[in-house]
Order: sequence, then C-alpha cells, then structure tokens
Amino acid sequence: MTNSWTDIKNTDLVIIMGGNAAEAHPCGFKWVTEAKANRGAKLIVVDPRYTRSASVADYYAPIRQGTDIAFLNGLINYCIQNDKVQWEYCKNFTNATYLVKEGFDYQDGLFTGYDEVKRDYDRSTWEYQIGPDGFVLTDDTLQDPHCVWNLLKKTIAVYTPEMVERICGTPKDKFLKVAAMIAETSAKDKFMTSMYALGWTQHSKGSQNIRTMAMLQLILGNVGCRGGGMNALRGHSNIQGLTDIGLMSHLLPGYMNIPSDKEDSLDKYMSTRGFKPLRANQTSYWQNYKKFFVSFQKAMWGASATADNNWAYDWLPKLDVPAYDVLRAFELMFQGKMNGYFCQGFNPLLAFPNRKKLTVGLSKLKWLVIMDPLDTETGRFWENHGEYNDVQTASIQTEVIQLPATCFAEDAGSLTNSGRWLQWHWAGGTAPGEAKSDVWIMAQLGQRLKALYQKEGGAFPDPIVNLTWNYKNPGDPTPEELARELNGSALADVPDPNDATKMILQKGKQLVSFAALRDDGTTASGCWIYSGCFNEAGNNMARRDNSDPAGLGTFGKWAWSWPVNRRILYNRASADLSGKPWDPTRKLMEWNGTTWVGDDVPDILPTAKPEVVGPFIMQPEGTGRLFARATMREGPFPVHYEPFESPIANPINPKIRGNPVARVFKGDMEQFGDAKDFPYAATSYRLTEHFHYWTKHSQINASLQPEFFVEIGEELAKEKSIANGSWVRVWSKRGSVKAKVYVTKRIKPMICDGKTVHVVGIPLHWGFMGRARKGFGPNSLTPYVGDANAETPEFKAFLVDIESIPSGPVA
Repeated sequence: MTNSWTDIKNTDLVIIMGGNAAEAHPCGFKWVTEAKANRGAKLIVVDPRYTRSASVADYYAPIRQGTDIAFLNGLINYCIQNDKVQWEYCKNFTNATYLVKEGFDYQDGLFTGYDEVKRDYDRSTWEYQIGPDGFVLTDDTLQDPHCVWNLLKKTIAVYTPEMVERICGTPKDKFLKVAAMIAETSAKDKFMTSMYALGWTQHSKGSQNIRTMAMLQLILGNVGCRGGGMNALRGHSNIQGLTDIGLMSHLLPGYMNIPSDKEDSLDKYMSTRGFKPLRANQTSYWQNYKKFFVSFQKAMWGASATADNNWAYDWLPKLDVPAYDVLRAFELMFQGKMNGYFCQGFNPLLAFPNRKKLTVGLSKLKWLVIMDPLDTETGRFWENHGEYNDVQTASIQTEVIQLPATCFAEDAGSLTNSGRWLQWHWAGGTAPGEAKSDVWIMAQLGQRLKALYQKEGGAFPDPIVNLTWNYKNPGDPTPEELARELNGSALADVPDPNDATKMILQKGKQLVSFAALRDDGTTASGCWIYSGCFNEAGNNMARRDNSDPAGLGTFGKWAWSWPVNRRILYNRASADLSGKPWDPTRKLMEWNGTTWVGDDVPDILPTAKPEVVGPFIMQPEGTGRLFARATMREGPFPVHYEPFESPIANPINPKIRGNPVARVFKGDMEQFGDAKDFPYAATSYRLTEHFHYWTKHSQINASLQPEFFVEIGEELAKEKSIANGSWVRVWSKRGSVKAKVYVTKRIKPMICDGKTVHVVGIPLHWGFMGRARKGFGPNSLTPYVGDANAETPEFKAFLVDIESIPSGPVA
C-alpha cells in the first residue's frame, strides 16, 4: 500500500476494483466518504455484483470476474489513444523510454520464449538493451520500435472498448464512461487512488491484476502523490505485518529471499543481489542488501555468526523449489509425503481450495498441531458432522493436538495495518482456561527442542543450538523485547569513517534507522524495514499524538510507519523534475535548492538533486516499471488470461487455458470443470457482519447472519425456477454444497463473447463449528490452482451448476 487510509481523503477519484471496501473495510471506508464530502471526489466501483460500495458510488460498471486485466488494459489503451498521459511524469519517472532487447515479441497471447511442455518461459529476451557503460539504452523521442512505450502500445492495442465488452461483459458505454472519468486524472493537479483487496489477489494472475493498475497509475502520474497510489486493503489486521517479517515460505524478514539450494555459498547468493544501478547516479537502495542480510543473521545467531563462517549462511534453509506455499504443502500432504503439520492461527479446511483434497491430505498425516483460540474445523476435520463433514472417523489415524492460544485482544504488541502503520496495543483482557500466548507456546517449543538437540545431538543441530535467545525470561519473551530485536542494535562501537575519534553508533544502543546497518557484523536487526520502530527514543509504535500540521492526513506522530516513519512511498514523485509539487495545494515534498522538505519523510536521499536521482529508489533504474523485465512469470506486460474455469474461451487465443505458466499439480488439471457441464460463473465474498471464520463463534454475529446462503440474480432464478429463500444445491467438479438462496437485483447477467453469463455469489463465513448454524463454504467448490507468482489460490472465479432441492442437508 503506497499511501495510507488517512490519505484517501485527499483524492479526486476513487476506483474500487477487486474489493468491496464499504462492506469488508467499513472503518477505513470513511476516508472515501470524507473525500466525497469535502473534496467533491467521485467514486467508481467495478464489480460483478452491485455491492454496498457500489450503492454509494457515483458510477458503477459490471465486470465478469477474472477479466480485470482486459478492463485495465482497455483503460491504458484509451489513455494512450486519447493522449491522456501525464507525459512529464511518464517520460522521466517510468521506463517508457528504455530499449528492450531485439528478439522480444508478443503474439497471440504469448511472449517470446514459451515452452508448452514445461509451462514456463525462457525469459532471456525480457530485458533491456545495455550500452558499453553498463547502463540502459534509451530513446527519449519514443520513436524506436524496441522502446518500452511502443512495445506496450503494440501489446495492448487489441483491448479496444469493443474487446473489453466482449471479454468483460461491461457494456461499451459504461466502460467509456469509466475511462473518461479516470483519464481526467492525467492532469498534473488531479489524482486517483485505487483500492483493491482479495478480489484481485485470489486469481491465477492476481499479481498481474495489481500490476496493471499500478501501470495505469504510473501513466496517469498518480503514484507517490497525495490522494494517489495503490491501496491494498488487507483482509486482516496484521496481514501486512505477516509478510513484512517473513512469514512466507520463500522470504526472510524485510522481503529478502531465502536462498535456493543452487546458492550454496554467500558469495553466490549475493551475486544476484548486487543491484548495480542501470542508470547513472541512481540510488538502487537494494545495493545495501548485504547490510540488511548480515544484520539479520546477527540477530538470529549473534556471536556464532562470524565472517569466518560467512555469517552462518549455511544455517539458513535452502529451497529446492521456489516456495513451500499452502498449495504445495497440502499437495505433499495429499501425496503422503508429509508427516506432521503445525497450524498456527489458521483454518485451512475452510480457507484453502478443494476441501475434499484437504481432508484426504490431513487424514494422511501422522500428527497435526492446532494452535488457535477457537475450536476450528481443521482441528475437528476427523469428526463426522453429517453432510457438513462426511468422513469415516475410524479410518483417520492422524493424532490431533490442540494448543489453546490467546486471541489478539488478550495480547500486547503491535499490529501493522494496510497503510504500513505499526500501532501498539495493550491487552484488553485475561485469557481463559489453559490458553497461552503464541509467544509463550513458540518459546517453549523452541527451548525444549534446543534442549533435546543439546542432549541427543542430531544430523545438523547447529542452527537450533546456536540461536540467539537473550530474553529476560527465555520461556516467555516480552513484546517489547521482540520489538527491540526487530528494530536492531549496535553490537560494537561503530566509528565515523571520516573521523575515527567520533562514534556513529555506541555498543548496545538501539539503531535509529536501517541507514545505520553494517555488513561487518557490528549491527543486528531482525527486520531491517522495521528499524526505527523501537529505538533510543522509545516505543514509537505506541505514540498517540494526532497532530496534523498540514491538515492533509499525514499524522506523522501517530504510531510509526515503515520505512523510517514514511507515510507515502515514492513521495519524491509528487514533484516535477525540478522538484516543484505537481499540485501546490497538496504539497508533499519540495526541493528548496539544497534539500527535500515537506510534510513527510523524503523517500529519497534528502540532498539528492531532483533532476538527477529518480524517485523509485529501490529499483536499479530509479524509475517505475511499465515493462517488468523478467520478474513476472507470465510476462513483462500483463495480458488477459481467462480463469482456469471460464464460461468462454479466451478471445485473444482460444487454445490457452488459464494462466499459461501457473503451476498445476498432477491430477488437478483433470478436476477443472468445463462450461458445458458447469455453465455459471461463481465467486466468493465476505459480509460486514462476519469476520472470516471467527465470528461464527460469537452469539451476536451468529444471530446477525446465522445461515449459509448463496446469491443469484432474478434472471437466473427465473430460468432455473428457483424461489427466493428456498434450498438449492450448488456443485462443481470437486464438490457440492447445499444452501438457502437469496434472489437479488444486485447480480445481473452479462453478455461475454456473445454468451449470456450468470454469476453465483457464495459468502464464506460458515462451517460445522461455532454458534452459527452449520454450513458449507466456497472452498468445497474451488479449483486447486493459484497465482503464477505468489501462488494465492483462485477463489474468485470458478464454474458451478445450481438446482433447486426440496430441503437442506442432514447433519
């Protein structure tokens, strides 16, 4: 999320695609209402359903789920064709002028280098032309056919308003209305903000959904500006924090990568992480990667991580596959190749796709540990609950161990919200019964495992027995201790390189920020982007000063935002090439002749000259990328691919099914349904009255929304003779559910490629545990496939059939 919730009030136009903020994020949505009330901002909603967000929108346009890239490419094409481009921003702050290698091409839905057998690309041509000085070749006139701008124009030329209507089902006049409203924000003093959530991520091309909007925002000049940017609406109060500190299977804290097994030495690991600038004088801040990495290793292993053992590099796990994501984990479980599974604060039996496959996998485990404050369906997967969980209990030999944990309201610590704000909170109650905090449980396990390794040895005990564990109570570290460790400290005095008599850092002191990190073992930091959250000034996350001198929603003294308390990322891009704000009434940063000043922490070296150093300091180019190079698996430009289960064939290339590089495990391709058998396009969604699978345990929430239902339009109900409030069966090639049906005006049929497409909406908050009535969820129906880059399961677009039945399921 480039900006913050509070900054949304500064926008001129909000577009909500891939989310339903008014319903799923009602507290944050107030900033949209402030923008509308105080700035006259407009709200556009593009969604398969006429949602609660749409009900307060200035303009609503329908779209078939899974076709967002076609819609967004249509918007980019419209802006280019109608000269609605913020040219000064685009030419100077993006890679539009850069030249791409000769040999790169795009034809019939595929880029150069595709291997159909491997379902992967040779990406060697997806790179820039490099001159003899090591820098990218450019064409500032945008005439060279190999420049990014012309390649982009060629790739997206097919996405005319007529093609958008054909693919998306969005009527041409509605698309053109949206396009005209959005195009106006190409003006230097107009900004649009994008709000998205799981409606974009939970697709087999979810990463590209988001990237396409980011490209549009770059072309319009909206990234880094007040009221602009990309705003990811997290579905959970600490999902941002989860990814920040490396709880993804392929990441280390601070978005560093776990090494692959081919990177068998630190030198080899660092050889691909040097990030030498690709343009003269650019920051390319990832050049400091080794400082972040060595400081992380010191936080992990302290004095045991030395230069002689390459900072304990060999103690890190090495990946033999790109990631052990949830789909791969349950695939291994399904194959009988996993003995045990530790499930902490998750309910995969309802949260992961193809529930039948999940049940089979869990049944093959030797042991399953559930660590949760609630009695979850996953912990009770072995119990027979009639049609709601029809298993043969006696045949399941998995040993299930439940460890009752505290809930968030019974803990102290920080939560990182969508806007990257780390906000400290204090325990609001005492945990009941035998419940213990997550920290206590993990500390006890860690200490006891360490004792076993010390006593019994083992094949490779070093990473466990040498872990740094300097807490006052090793069995129960405090949140403050953990926060200080993430922030980082000096392990030795660090002298000023220009004056040895002066000390930059004193041994034992907390680091002010990540700028102090070193790669010589003198600093430690558990998560470099969190450095500054708990320094010598104290617990900055606990700050509660709501002053806002500029009156524009920065609130720089409220809590703490990573990195270095910066509230808007890339904020140098809010000013032109000379350093003057695009819109002086919403000034964020300005060059005063010697330094950058403004209402936020500059996202650039304060003395970096504006006409020299680019605003996108993490990139070796210094610019935002319209052309992603070889970093995206399905292509350097986003193009439309249908969901793996689609009511129509891909109009761009009917032979391509789904994302051509998405990973599909053996047996799962055969479980993809076809439109001839499953004619209706289904999607999952959430309700205001419930939070995931938690609140069905609460009597109040269970009373507000007690019963599982599905939602269909009046036209489909008439076609299938289904009465409102009656029982229906909905099924896919993987499973079947029974539900009450809600017949509504909120869903209308769409015409896609000449075919009428009906949408079936399926909310996800029910199961067979809790106080609400027993129910099913959409994951009984969804396909086992994920995004090609992040492996997020494709929950938002799949095929089903539906029929009326006389009564509901038997428990």
